Amino acid sequence: MNLDLIGKTALVGGSTQGIGRATAVELALLGANVVLIARNEQTLKTTLANLDTTKGQTHHYVVADFSQPGAVLKAISAHLAQFPDVHILINNTGGPSGGPLIEAKPEEFVQTFHNHLLNNQALVQVVFPFMKQAGYGRIVNIISTSVKQPIVGLGVSNTIRGAVAQWAKTLSLEIARFGITVNNVLPGNTRTARLETMLDIRAKTSGKTEEEIEKQMESEIPTGRFATSEEVAAAVAFLCTPAAASINGINVPVDGGKTGSL
Repeated sequence: MNLDLIGKTALVGGSTQGIGRATAVELALLGANVVLIARNEQTLKTTLANLDTTKGQTHHYVVADFSQPGAVLKAISAHLAQFPDVHILINNTGGPSGGPLIEAKPEEFVQTFHNHLLNNQALVQVVFPFMKQAGYGRIVNIISTSVKQPIVGLGVSNTIRGAVAQWAKTLSLEIARFGITVNNVLPGNTRTARLETMLDIRAKTSGKTEEEIEKQMESEIPTGRFATSEEVAAAVAFLCTPAAASINGINVPVDGGKTGSL
């Protein structure tokens, strides 16, 4: 099985924490040159210093805030003007805060649409010429299992995540002939900072302890536990390899089997 990413360059969004960081680490272990993208320069530097370089890789970082699509596009374009090489794009950024859909304000939808779909579209348009020229491209969008089964209390996220999935499927039909695949990884409950926030919110609104909420949530997962960021990252990284060349336009849940649909 060819899992070798030596000589490949990957742009990884939200790569200083959680799934994004774990994905950057995994891609570097497979030999890729990694370009970290996040808004905090200090955490970018810290993450960069911990990426594997034993296969001769050269890693970089780009400071960009995904809440400002124009600024993200400008920053990435500037980087590629200096280092014109990219084969892998990992679209990943944090989701919106939760709450009942009926209470969501229009601006919440607009901001989330900008953060996710419009950023994804802008980044793909920038990297596409490089991937096309190389005859090799992997675009992986880290979304959510809400694409298959809406999550109660995350109405805005459910809505926009679904739009991103449809965007990705359409794109996969258009550019596969150039050797570029587009796939989505759908994390379920994963041990990240966002999960800790969710546990805190549910505990406060239910009157139960965080430990009770956690036990209840894990009992609903067939594997009996939350996934780790590294386990999600492994799925993302595989889709980036030469071995996954014919996997295109799919949704891959990494949720211990919890999602109630095929």
